[in-house]
Amino acid sequence: MGEMSNFQLGVIGALFLSVASSVSIVICNKALMSNLGFPFATTLTSWHLMVTFCTLHAAQRLNLFVSKSVDLKTVMLFGILNGISIGFLNLSLGFNSIGFYQMTKLAIIPFTVLLETIFLKKQFSSKIKLSLSLLLVGVGIASITDLQLNFVGTILSLLAIITTCVGQILTNTIQKKLNVSSTQLLYQSAPFQAAILFVSGPLVDQMLTKQNVFAYKYSPVVLAFIILSCLIAVSVNFSTFLVIGKTSPVTYQVLGHLKTCLVLGFGYTLLHDPFTGRNILGILIAVFGMGLYSYFCTEENKKKQLASDLPLASQVKDKDSLPLLAGKNVGNQNEENHETKKLSKDSVI
Repeated sequence: MGEMSNFQLGVIGALFLSVASSVSIVICNKALMSNLGFPFATTLTSWHLMVTFCTLHAAQRLNLFVSKSVDLKTVMLFGILNGISIGFLNLSLGFNSIGFYQMTKLAIIPFTVLLETIFLKKQFSSKIKLSLSLLLVGVGIASITDLQLNFVGTILSLLAIITTCVGQILTNTIQKKLNVSSTQLLYQSAPFQAAILFVSGPLVDQMLTKQNVFAYKYSPVVLAFIILSCLIAVSVNFSTFLVIGKTSPVTYQVLGHLKTCLVLGFGYTLLHDPFTGRNILGILIAVFGMGLYSYFCTEENKKKQLASDLPLASQVKDKDSLPLLAGKNVGNQNEENHETKKLSKDSVI
């Protein structure tokens, strides 16, 4: 029970770190891009990952964690896939309306459920599916304002959904199958993610913004916000791997939609973004769906824990009872042998 309590505390800590850091970086990046006019999101992400790797490398040299080597091909493909998924998400945002982009993000949850059901044989109860449906409806009401479709944008959105789902499923699977921690996996894969985005980022950003990141005039304020964004990103990247490793890709996506609701609320409170009754209704439905999802997951985990504890309890019970029976049988056999010897002796006499 002590290990279970520590695990739950670890999960709560990971969830809190993920929410706090993600909301912080959204607010920071919104100020950087909207207010200061720095539109190069993909290139900025590559800088995030480079700073994350450098930070983890320093932590590893200081013996704050132990690096564990993972198959180079696996890590390379995993890192490149995650880097490509970020690029596709940014392209999807660039080629689609905000509403369709939000639909793309909403589609990640059902697609992840589908992939895990087909390929990993994972079962999702009807209660979990109901709570996820409520969550998606709520976030949709709160965040989707328009749906403008175009062929290129739709293809990019489909590619973004597929690569994001596969990347997050692999994040969970690699940690469990290869027995590596979130820190170890992030340390090994971050250079490959950073490399693919460092090469493709300026091209993607120029395609979307018609501006060159290397020709941009960097003021001291912009540089300060870039540095702050990179520092927060270390926590974001670490907590992402931590949450997916400790929970599941679906839970991480649910957490992502909680962040969306919080960002809408903070945007209204701090940045005075427009806020309507529709936003409030959607957020309330989404929060209710999240509450149900959390409750049903907790109940199912308790049932699984009880089911796994029962065989252990029966084994302990059998272990406790077997020596007594065995001792009794041995005692009876000794007594019978003693009696047999005694009879034989008497017959000889």
